[in-house]
Amino acid sequence: MFGYPMETIYIILLVVSGSLTFVYILLSDMLDGIFDVPDHPLLSPQLILSFLTVFSASGYLFEKYMSMSKGFIGLISAGIAFIIVLLLHFFVFIPLRSAEASLNYSEADLEGRIAKVIVTVPQDGFGEILIQGASGTISKPAKGVKNEEIPSGTEVIIVKMENGFATVAKHDPYYIPLQ
Repeated sequence: MFGYPMETIYIILLVVSGSLTFVYILLSDMLDGIFDVPDHPLLSPQLILSFLTVFSASGYLFEKYMSMSKGFIGLISAGIAFIIVLLLHFFVFIPLRSAEASLNYSEADLEGRIAKVIVTVPQDGFGEILIQGASGTISKPAKGVKNEEIPSGTEVIIVKMENGFATVAKHDPYYIPLQ
């Protein structure tokens, strides 16, 4: 092709696609911000560059060590690259994309959660609760729902969050409200 042996074409494509992949890894956030391209999961630059890298590497190895026709080597290399890229997409990129979810929370997210009183909530006053979650623990000032005293160590449920303060009630896991 172009007067060069296929081994040379594959190795040049491997070097170029490998280099572009490395540059993309380093500058991907900046490039995504500059070019603001709609994000389609199957047409992402990292998948295209990965396909070209695996295609050219397997094509080079088959050309170097196997005696098959150039078209058959191209088809086998494309198939291998397609399978590797699909595995990469489903087992690496999709989990990484979902892991990028923010660990922030809003006050409304805390309503209905179970917490533990760490500083006694006095009658007509404020104490402190500890909310445990998958992303860590949060401590919030709290008051009783009926201005009742809630001793330290009691399990409570957050009824309402307003202005950073939690309104809590004692949690009874055996109580089922009937309406």
